[in-house]
Amino acid sequence: MSRTAAMLIMGVFTLYFLVPIWWLLVSATKDRGQFTSTNGLWFADMNLGANISDLLSFRDGVFLRWIGNSLAYTGGAALIGTLLAAMCGYALAKYSFFGREMIFNVVLGGVLVPATALALPLFLIFSKVDATNTFWSVFLPSLVSPFGVYLTRIYAAASVPEELLEAARLDGSSEVRTFFTVSIRLMFPALVTVFLFQFVAIWNNFFLPLIMLRDESLFPVTLGLYSWNTQVNQIPELRGYVLVGALLSIVPLIILFLVLQRFWRSGLGTGSIK
Repeated sequence: MSRTAAMLIMGVFTLYFLVPIWWLLVSATKDRGQFTSTNGLWFADMNLGANISDLLSFRDGVFLRWIGNSLAYTGGAALIGTLLAAMCGYALAKYSFFGREMIFNVVLGGVLVPATALALPLFLIFSKVDATNTFWSVFLPSLVSPFGVYLTRIYAAASVPEELLEAARLDGSSEVRTFFTVSIRLMFPALVTVFLFQFVAIWNNFFLPLIMLRDESLFPVTLGLYSWNTQVNQIPELRGYVLVGALLSIVPLIILFLVLQRFWRSGLGTGSIK
């Protein structure tokens, strides 16, 4: 009975998460007339290719510009943010210095603060240096990941043996070289996790770009689709572009998860052997 109940609960939640994605896929294949006149959960005429072509050519391909902006904000900030989190977490785990626990407690406090609560103070700071409505006003705040520091600290403490570090020091390896050639490889499953969390959080970030940006050419795809959605009543054809654009905007996330999931599996396997 307990197994049946567990499977039933998982099935319900699976449907809960997948039905909106299915609806989005089905809706993106319809033209404007079919969207309201056909079953919302099943296909009508397959117009997905034409819809994508119309979207990419609309207003000189502004959607592609938004996708490029999202990749620039997300890819660069996720990579640099993961590296910074790894360095900070590794230092907190493997070095003893005055105030280490206090710094870690501050990091834990940062995990509890929602990003939306920081958006307005960040806007005031960037406005003081005339840096709002720029690429850097969205990119720089995205580099910081308190959760990444917390996760890498826990993982470094558990997966990087002190004996290995001592052996590297005896062989004449510097601390920086030891980190990049030894420690970071042992921490790689955790770094993949931090990178994915960072990538998804920055890709889906909406409130910070909404506050910081006014120039449409700097919009990420989330803010761009929102700006179209607010104009649907005046320009009805934008509804279809929003649906197709929302479908295309989740494709990079799906690809990233499929590509990086093998590193999670290897990390779990290593942990079971240990």
